[in-house]
Amino acid sequence: MQHIALEKTHIALGAKMIEFAGFNMPVSYSGLNDEHQTVRNAVGVFDVSHMGEFILKGDKALDLIQRVTSNDASVLSDGKAQYSCLPNGKGGIVDDLLVYRIDEKTYMLVVNASNIDKDWNWISSHNTQGVEMKNISEKTSLLAVQGPKALEVLQKLTNVKLADIPYYSFVKGTFCGFDNVLISNTGYTGAGGFELYFENEQAEKIWNAVFEAGASFGIKPIGLGARDTLRLEMGFCLYGNDIDDSTSPIEAGLGWITKFTKEFTDKNHLLSQKEKGTDKKLVGFEMIERGIPRHGYPIVDVQGNILGAVTSGTQSPTLNKAIGMGYVKTAFAKAGTEIFVQIRDKNIKAIVCKIPFLKK
Repeated sequence: MQHIALEKTHIALGAKMIEFAGFNMPVSYSGLNDEHQTVRNAVGVFDVSHMGEFILKGDKALDLIQRVTSNDASVLSDGKAQYSCLPNGKGGIVDDLLVYRIDEKTYMLVVNASNIDKDWNWISSHNTQGVEMKNISEKTSLLAVQGPKALEVLQKLTNVKLADIPYYSFVKGTFCGFDNVLISNTGYTGAGGFELYFENEQAEKIWNAVFEAGASFGIKPIGLGARDTLRLEMGFCLYGNDIDDSTSPIEAGLGWITKFTKEFTDKNHLLSQKEKGTDKKLVGFEMIERGIPRHGYPIVDVQGNILGAVTSGTQSPTLNKAIGMGYVKTAFAKAGTEIFVQIRDKNIKAIVCKIPFLKK
């Protein structure tokens, strides 16, 4: 079991801790619904220090990133970030990730905790031109301060004008008295907010300062459970559920991060999928009849023929109805199509809908 810097803090706060991706992580504090609504309506703090961070540096850093990722990182300027994925050479996805351009020759890649070693080995195997690679995951902490009040809370702790940082952009500056904190206008909740990258030694002071600054806004610590329901309402993919080594970015609706203006792993295969279509597609759906879809539940047609399977599902705290995502045969992927989820041997009616489920 691996340990994040603030593990004892979470335990002292009464967090329910679970093993997640090899780390001892807080899954809930006050309860999923309360935490979910706190982020949607005010401000909450996720400790996501289990995520992985790699620094790629050198004249050929961009070239390496271009070859291993699906998106076009050449469009990034200093202080910009990009969502992308690592195609696996067999039509699937090694991982999804964020690419941060620090400067012309320096990039930071942020990867999923469960894939740190896998991603490192994959990128290293393509590093044929001597790019300097550094894995800073074990010494880096990451807090996601999310919600409509996040900017007001965090602005108390920095001279950086947070309102001037566009979405998917970042600034390195002084935060809570510490230099070189990376403040990123990103997050996986759809509620707005920032992500803070800093050294482990600074974690306790920054955590306490953020909660002191947010006290009058009703700030609360938020666990991984609410992170999952928040991202699902936005239709954001979760690696290991909605995307993995057997699903392509085209099938997953991630054509928008798959740019064919450059050479990259699996380019020809994915281009063929885009032009010819795929046999299956990832869709969102709402339950019409009572029942909560869960990962792995079969999706069937009215005759009970298997169409695919649920990849993510929950009772949406915001919408107060059951929602899910899953792969279905392409003929059943159009919004408005009636499908059924098998829950305890019963076929429960659902309808395919456009995502995000939560319209802004």
